Amino acid sequence: MSQQPAPVRRIVTGHDASGRAVFIEDGLAPAVRTVAERPGYRVTNLWITADSPAPINDPDRLAELKGIAPPAKGTVVRIIDYPPESNDPAERERAFKASFSNLYQDAQHAPKAGEHPGMHRTETVDYAIVMDGELTAILEGEETIMRAGDVLIQRGTNHAWANRSGKFARICFVLIDGKR
Repeated sequence: MSQQPAPVRRIVTGHDASGRAVFIEDGLAPAVRTVAERPGYRVTNLWITADSPAPINDPDRLAELKGIAPPAKGTVVRIIDYPPESNDPAERERAFKASFSNLYQDAQHAPKAGEHPGMHRTETVDYAIVMDGELTAILEGEETIMRAGDVLIQRGTNHAWANRSGKFARICFVLIDGKR
């Protein structure tokens, strides 16, 4: 995957007036966010739940999402397209600062000297599923390469994501509100 993946199609089910299962929506995901300082980086938010257990017939709540974290007792599912990361440390730092200041102001983003500029923490349990390409999951002093089909369960740890592959990568995240 050397070029940016196609936009994400979102299909939502529901029930008609007689209670039969139907497709109520089928089209491009409506909540896509980008960062000018990070060309190709695309965040597609797909669905939010605002409680647990989640009310099955809850409406689409995407307009309520302001940052990275789901609502209290809720979840958010998103797909992120990661362009290849710059080899220039200053450019990489500028791109990550822009991402966090424009999209993820609620994340605990404070990388220490020498750490990857994307290091951050959220009070969530995250399921991170690589859909295509290759990403490096970075923790404090450790990292591992993830490829399509790999799943990381991130439990409120300080972490970052790097795309050092030279090609686009796509990952799906399910964030679940958590507590310490």
